[in-house]
Amino acid sequence: MAFQYLTNVPLQQAKEEYLQLLIKNGLQPEEETVPVQEACGRITSQAVYAHICAPHYHASAMDGIALKASKTFGAGETTPVHLAKEDYITVDTGDPLPEGCDAVIMIEDVIEEENGGVCLYAPAAPWQHIRQIGEDICAGEMILASHVKISPSAIGALIAGGVLEIPVIRRPRVAIIPTGDEIIPPTADPAPGDILEFNSSIFSAMLREWGADPVTFPIVPDDFDKIRQAVSDAAAQCDIVLLNAGSSAGREDYSKDVIAKLGGVLYHGIAIKPGKPAILGYIQNKPVLGVPGYPVSGIIVIEELLKPVIEYCCGLKFQRPQYVQAVLSRNVVSSLKYQEFLRVQTGRVNGRLVASPLNRGSGVVSSFMKADGMLEIPQGCEGCEAGEEVSIRLLRPLEDLEHTVIAIGSHDPLLDELANLLHLNYPELYMSSSHVGSMGGIMAVRRGETHLAGIHLLDEQDGTYNTSYIKKHFPNGGVRQVECVGRTQGLMLTRGNPLHIASIKDLAGENIRYVNRQKGSGTRILIDYLCRKENLDTSRIYGYDREEFTHTSVAAQIASGSADAGMGIYSAARLYDLDFLPICTEQYDLLIPDSAWELPAVQDLIRTMQTEEFRTRLEELGGYSLDQPGRVRQHF
Repeated sequence: MAFQYLTNVPLQQAKEEYLQLLIKNGLQPEEETVPVQEACGRITSQAVYAHICAPHYHASAMDGIALKASKTFGAGETTPVHLAKEDYITVDTGDPLPEGCDAVIMIEDVIEEENGGVCLYAPAAPWQHIRQIGEDICAGEMILASHVKISPSAIGALIAGGVLEIPVIRRPRVAIIPTGDEIIPPTADPAPGDILEFNSSIFSAMLREWGADPVTFPIVPDDFDKIRQAVSDAAAQCDIVLLNAGSSAGREDYSKDVIAKLGGVLYHGIAIKPGKPAILGYIQNKPVLGVPGYPVSGIIVIEELLKPVIEYCCGLKFQRPQYVQAVLSRNVVSSLKYQEFLRVQTGRVNGRLVASPLNRGSGVVSSFMKADGMLEIPQGCEGCEAGEEVSIRLLRPLEDLEHTVIAIGSHDPLLDELANLLHLNYPELYMSSSHVGSMGGIMAVRRGETHLAGIHLLDEQDGTYNTSYIKKHFPNGGVRQVECVGRTQGLMLTRGNPLHIASIKDLAGENIRYVNRQKGSGTRILIDYLCRKENLDTSRIYGYDREEFTHTSVAAQIASGSADAGMGIYSAARLYDLDFLPICTEQYDLLIPDSAWELPAVQDLIRTMQTEEFRTRLEELGGYSLDQPGRVRQHF
């Protein structure tokens, strides 16, 4: 019989019932005392009261003279008061108020006389320019309430109030146990089959941000007894245990059985995607979570199911996520069985926020890094349609999104270089790019979903680039064709070209494996055209339907040995130390709608394209030529 998860419980129900069970079992925030100087960012476990007054003595608030105020009464412009040397005492700011004095006169208002006395043209009021005892804090006053974060300024107030140690909520220690026969510690040179263990680094950073102390245990192989021992040790040393991987349905997935053996399992299987295989377990009053091995699944499980537990253990409420309304750029289909979390890139285009879905793979951690927000599709919903207004949970500040240039279209590493230079030259600006191919970029401009699109579309009739496509899809104009670069396209080949590929025709040769770009990309249109020109039946090219979305991903497949050839740009081949057979120099332009052209951020981007820094960086990458980047070729 096929494996079935024990449960498919809705997320909100799982959150609530799990925390209730842990509290019932005895989970409580714990207290410790720390030196005040080390308490910044910690959470008070109880109210804190001043031990002494601040200031704890009457202090001069000015440089000047201290005296009895009554000695100055009657002083005026026409009736100055002359005081002998013994009538006052010179003081500096912070000095204790001398005995018998009740006022301080600023030195600027004092006229010294030759006999050592002073002349005053204005009377002093009793207690002027004096910091009286308890002016700031009085002994016995509450300085901080319970369960508040201690700020840098609070440190000063505590010390001023004579508080040198403070009771705080102890940071929960969270054990992270990575498991798996195939995972290895981080290295720059992994062997084939090795999987770099970076989940614990991601989880540790999240936990520190939430105020917990992560403790990463050594990698444990897929062995029931070894995993059980590791979990038992971790539960003895820490307050919470995360068992990473082994929560699914593989033959060596032991997490559920280990947790059940040592304690109990509330739920195995949450109705979320990604993150379905999560295990909510416990050993006595200590939470033990079985976290899926795929990084995106793990991140979502940690965020949704562990964060509320950390919140409770730390005695605080984290800032609630911010939601905004955005227009979805393309259709999204979802399963009725799960609540799905879909990463999106978001920016303001034509006065509205537009959300563009990113790669949905559970193992694609880079999509989480690039994401600006999260689209939460409810359980029981089949998905969302393009153009629909949806609610997006922000992962970046809204202010950043308001200053982000959106680029949707053809992939080229130069876009990353341009984004980097834009932010360096204009720190308030960002650039976000999605790689959907040249035709995808044209459609995004038509739908008003992007500020610009990279395009390189060959017209097979006359050999020109881009212009005929723009005229066809924008018959009423309203866009600009902006010069960017010329770039060398060709066949990227295995280093040394062991199969002696010398032309497009050779791609149909025996034992040659090809890797292609996706339909609609300019590179795919180019290779389709070249094959037709050579009367080459593409069905004879092994792997012609194998598609990748970027030049670098094609190069990576060839470098890994899973393909022998693929069409791409020279800079990608050079990056992966591949052989390269030049085919043509193509025209890579930016398509910019009139609605975006005058935006200050877009003009700053154009200026960045024209800098010597940009030119130098592209020369280093290789395979580019620049004439007049930023020049408008045509305004349609």
